[in-house]
Amino acid sequence: MVRAAPAAPPLHEHYAMNYARAVLSRPYIFTIIFLVANIFVFLLMWSASGMESSVLWGEFPEDVLLDFGAKTNYWIQHGHQYWRLVTPIFIHVNLIHLVINMYSLWVIGPWVEKLYGSAKFVVFWVVTGAAGVLASYLTYFPGSQPGLIGSFLIKTTDGPSAGASGALFGLVGVLFVFGIKYRHELPEGFKRAFGTGMLPIILLNLGIGFAARSFIDNAAHMGGLVSGAVFAAVVSYKRPGVSTGVTTAWRVLQIAALVLVLGCFLMAARAYRQNPEAANRPTNAELAERNQELAVFKSAYATFQGAQTALVNALTKSDAAGIDQAVPQLDKMTPLNEEAGVLRDQLKILLGRAKKFVGDWKAPRKMTEAGATEQKKLVEDFAQWQDRYEKWYWAEGRKFGMKRTEPTPAK
Repeated sequence: MVRAAPAAPPLHEHYAMNYARAVLSRPYIFTIIFLVANIFVFLLMWSASGMESSVLWGEFPEDVLLDFGAKTNYWIQHGHQYWRLVTPIFIHVNLIHLVINMYSLWVIGPWVEKLYGSAKFVVFWVVTGAAGVLASYLTYFPGSQPGLIGSFLIKTTDGPSAGASGALFGLVGVLFVFGIKYRHELPEGFKRAFGTGMLPIILLNLGIGFAARSFIDNAAHMGGLVSGAVFAAVVSYKRPGVSTGVTTAWRVLQIAALVLVLGCFLMAARAYRQNPEAANRPTNAELAERNQELAVFKSAYATFQGAQTALVNALTKSDAAGIDQAVPQLDKMTPLNEEAGVLRDQLKILLGRAKKFVGDWKAPRKMTEAGATEQKKLVEDFAQWQDRYEKWYWAEGRKFGMKRTEPTPAK
């Protein structure tokens, strides 16, 4: 018996497999390089912020964002710091922002780099990212009232803006137009993934941008999307079976784009060194020590406030229940300095006197002249303690940037 040979796959399936194999085997080294570069810059920003965990989930301090090159119209227009049109592509405001954008780069970047080659990919990333920042710059209108629809793009405040999302939208624009432009030669799987297959991603992100327009820079997203679409409309991709060599022009543009990015960050570093305020900023070790002192100060403040409340309740409401909780908290308190320790000890004595006073004169026992004298003396001593506490509080608070505001006189 002779076994029949397996049937050959249809020609269109054979074409699809060869097409996919040829594209997927191509490298995507600059996707990885850009991903690592973004993470590296983020770690530098975290280090400059004192490596506080709170900034990872909240937001980097504004001065750190500006030092690393975040976009603000003021410094571009009045400081002529045009390098801020490029540096924001590689900086992020917090860890969540970084993770979302780097995951998107890891998903989208390899496709664009495999289809167009590393040289074109680098140019796409830098130019569409810069186009997004430029769009953000051009849509800032202070004092305007753009309304519900207009606020999708128009900004009325000039806060720091940063992130790789403009460049990511640029890559989405490339794949969108690529799928439409070459739909007649693409295998079915590529047709579904790109072209009109990108519409759900685009519409979903625009919907998120509209809902969160108060803190998402939609103009940057649209600038990247449109510039990426324009690139794909005029630039051809590397077809399977065609030589993968790079023309001299694209290699020059790739190198120029990388030099531009490096040069812009060097200019940002130069601006930082020339900033007298930056030169006086504390080191990371000093920041960590200061943050630790601030935490101790805040803890002491909360403990003192709770103890004062317990004492006031004892004097005004004959309620000494809070004193039994306040005294152990004072014992646990870490004094920030010698004066804080003295204040703590004095307040513990006042709380003990207040507890005894409530125990001696709480209703229905009738207050005598001796009790009234003791109450008056206790109130006076507490007032003196509060005056000393206020001086300590504002003296220490000034070290952490707290400013005491005097009440405005009535007119």
